[in-house]
Amino acid sequence: MLPLPVRDDTVASGPGVRAGAAGKPNEAGMCGIAGRVNFRSGRPVDADLVGSMCHLVAHRGPDGHGVACTGPVGFGHRRLAIIDLSDAGRQPMWSGDGRLLVTFNGEIYNFRELRSELERRGHRFRTRTDTEVILAAYDEFGLHCLQHLRGMFAFALWDRRERTLLLARDRLGKKPLFYRLDRDGIEFASEPKGFLANPEFEPEADPAAIQAYLALQYVPSPRSAFRGVNKLPPAHYLVVRDGRIEIARYWRLRYEPKLGCSEDEAAERLLHHLDEAVRLRLVSDVPLGAFLSGGLDSGTVVALMARHSSGPVRTFSIGFDEPAYNELPEARLV
Repeated sequence: MLPLPVRDDTVASGPGVRAGAAGKPNEAGMCGIAGRVNFRSGRPVDADLVGSMCHLVAHRGPDGHGVACTGPVGFGHRRLAIIDLSDAGRQPMWSGDGRLLVTFNGEIYNFRELRSELERRGHRFRTRTDTEVILAAYDEFGLHCLQHLRGMFAFALWDRRERTLLLARDRLGKKPLFYRLDRDGIEFASEPKGFLANPEFEPEADPAAIQAYLALQYVPSPRSAFRGVNKLPPAHYLVVRDGRIEIARYWRLRYEPKLGCSEDEAAERLLHHLDEAVRLRLVSDVPLGAFLSGGLDSGTVVALMARHSSGPVRTFSIGFDEPAYNELPEARLV
């Protein structure tokens, strides 16, 4: 339940996101990525195929689209503009030296601090985007760049010099990323429907996934609802190099060591972390707002947004006729 960009639905081409589930941006409106790499035959990727894959997830990004193909690699992007609304922020994005190509869904909350560090290391930037920071971070740190990224993300990056594909997903899996392998290579997309653009893909339900959904109310990674379509698990990356695939975990939640502090100190630390998390998410070139249910979590987020906002915070609430389920009075109080 964190700040979300606000879209005026009367301006169809304007940047931002539409309202979604209470307390968070609509996942279906936070950019879409898709692409293909022919790592077995090395034959060129059909740009029309990648464009069609992006078209099938067009609802994720109403503000622009792009396709970039180079030999056996094709990346596509559907844009929802939040940071750097200019054409300089369009994706897929090449690095300045033409070595790296990235298509990215999400937000890197510490991109300004990371950009400053990279500039001190000699990197120069052409845009104000967090996308370009990912390119520079990979150039500087390689796979270890994932340890430097604070945010929600799913991205694909092609290293033309090393002929390496990197797919990566954020620590808690907030941004979705699906992939499938076939006889010639690998395809990826923000949603499985992107694979329907390939006439060779025949969607078939996975009975084990259906069983898991009925038992757990979700399909655990790496399965999806379809045979042959996998989810990249949270906090994992996938690398394709020389036709070989490696999937590895880059982060794990630590429960030790336990903190030895008083209740007051624990409360102060918690407030500090909550305040920092909200402050970082207020970086945006579009108006911000919040879903407000009236509960403790969304009320805390709105209060912290107000602390860092120069004007009133725009909030959106949903009420019910049944008093037992209606929290509008509490939302009005907040």
